[in-house]
Amino acid sequence: MSFHRLALGLLTALAVPVAVLAQAGNTASARLFLELNTVQDVGEACRLTFLVRNETGTSIDKAVFETVIFDRSDGVISLSLFNFRDMPADRPRVRQFELPDIACDSVGQVLINGANSCIVDGAESAVCETELSPNSRLDVELLG
Repeated sequence: MSFHRLALGLLTALAVPVAVLAQAGNTASARLFLELNTVQDVGEACRLTFLVRNETGTSIDKAVFETVIFDRSDGVISLSLFNFRDMPADRPRVRQFELPDIACDSVGQVLINGANSCIVDGAESAVCETELSPNSRLDVELLG
């Protein structure tokens, strides 16, 4: 009988760390992926196109990010609020923003300076900042 208790105790001791690791692994994958996908000159403006993948498991009703545009020598060109609107969970979205009177070849970096507003279920949420994972497909960096 003592062998069975010892085996049960050993299995219990091993199961707890495995469960904790599995839970930590699930949390690490919950991200709000924000990718700078393209920049394109459109008339007298530079159009920034973003691909958003909300993998937080929570639909975001509205997200507005304070966005800073830097030139190639790290000088601030503009500071704007980009309204990404709704971001449904597990559904990609494409959002475009135009920077008037700015040529795309002068843009060096884009900084997501923080969430000005992040509404989930009708209330402000921190998920837009805590789970933000910025990336860029271009030589223009996206920082956050």
